[in-house]
Amino acid sequence: MSVRICLFTCDLRLADNPVLHAAALAADEVVPVFVMDPAVATAGFAAPNRLAFLSDSLTDLNAQLQSRGSRLVLRHGDTAEEIGRLVHGTGAEAVHVAAGHSRFARNREGQLRAVLSGQRVRLVVHDAVATAVAPGTLTPGGGTHYAVFTPYFRRWSGVALRHPLPAPDRLTTPAEPLSAPLPGRPGPGVLAPLLVPGGEREGRKRLHAWVGAHLAGYEDEHDALAHDLTSRLSPYLHFGCLSATETVCLARSVEGPGARAFERQLAWRDFHHQVLAARPDAAHCDYRPRHQRYRHAPEDLAAWREGRTGYPIVDAAMRQLRQEGWMHNRGRLLTASFLCKTLQLDWRSGARFFLSHLVDGDVANNQLNWQWVAGTGTDTRPERTLNPVTQAKRYDADGAYVRRWVPELARLTASAIHEPWRLPLQLRQELGYPEPIVELGQSPSRFREAGKRMNGEPLP
Repeated sequence: MSVRICLFTCDLRLADNPVLHAAALAADEVVPVFVMDPAVATAGFAAPNRLAFLSDSLTDLNAQLQSRGSRLVLRHGDTAEEIGRLVHGTGAEAVHVAAGHSRFARNREGQLRAVLSGQRVRLVVHDAVATAVAPGTLTPGGGTHYAVFTPYFRRWSGVALRHPLPAPDRLTTPAEPLSAPLPGRPGPGVLAPLLVPGGEREGRKRLHAWVGAHLAGYEDEHDALAHDLTSRLSPYLHFGCLSATETVCLARSVEGPGARAFERQLAWRDFHHQVLAARPDAAHCDYRPRHQRYRHAPEDLAAWREGRTGYPIVDAAMRQLRQEGWMHNRGRLLTASFLCKTLQLDWRSGARFFLSHLVDGDVANNQLNWQWVAGTGTDTRPERTLNPVTQAKRYDADGAYVRRWVPELARLTASAIHEPWRLPLQLRQELGYPEPIVELGQSPSRFREAGKRMNGEPLP
């Protein structure tokens, strides 16, 4: 009997999975495998919230495989070495895997290829598994990748995507391969209390429920912080519990501005993956160096991380991150702008903190969105700064978002909640909310003086 190995990485699903589909077509028996590689933790990607989501997703994947007569084989160790052992034990003639675009994924692919070539076994790498349009598919004249989103989006919008593939009805897996127990969730106290469950079935349920209820109004409502009508599908796309191709096809099948706005957001995801594929160093180096001089201000960084900057909209978003392991996209822009442009701190310190909490912590999207805000990335207006008060009044006009996450300010009116430093001193002291750590528009030399001055009478 012919045997193929399906190595799951960023594609923890059965529906529309080209890796699994190709392996099943090519062989009598398929070995579905996932490797818990310690290199992930060494590289700093093993955040507790993502490990919990991964645990849910692997449990769901195994249950779905078992319902089709198969099972998930789990191994611990170096990915290339473990796959090499599995090839030796099963006699597999080929290993199928999704293409990865980060430096980590490329190194893993190179190591796999080296081990398997020594065993005279083919490594079959499948494109457009993690993204709808594979990096490198669209290139500008004379360039390796698009550095500006709008021309990329014009090309991307015209690409005819493959038809989503059905999940297999039955799979046969050899009885021999040993499997480690599925990982459990991290213990209590280390996870975001409101973390969502992972898994393909949960992701598909949420996708179809959201499309039916909120897609039509997405263009008008996706920036409203309190309404919370964004899809929240990013964790399921990051882990591959949902197919990017199938999600784009679903959006394209719906008429209206809401569907087009949602499709545009999905295109941003592909855009960032093609940038990182062309420039892997952008994960930690400035994509467009501007030779900025960042401040070293541990106290300000700590205040930002803990949601006590004295700017309610910024603090609300940072507290949402700690509670949910997720943050509204408008909140991500605001908090990143505040760190980089207002506090003048290095974008990398913010990106690292986000990756340590975000359940959808994706290197391409996290790092390149941070660079976009910092002015070192692909934004054509690198000096752009988001004023937290102006943004708060626009996207949280009645203060509902701030009240949800900053309960100290819950009793304030809409007219006062975004600028509590203007209240009388006695009332501010009763609220127990911190004074601003910086005055907007002030030079760095005066940063820590802002709170001291505001302990007197309200500013005019």
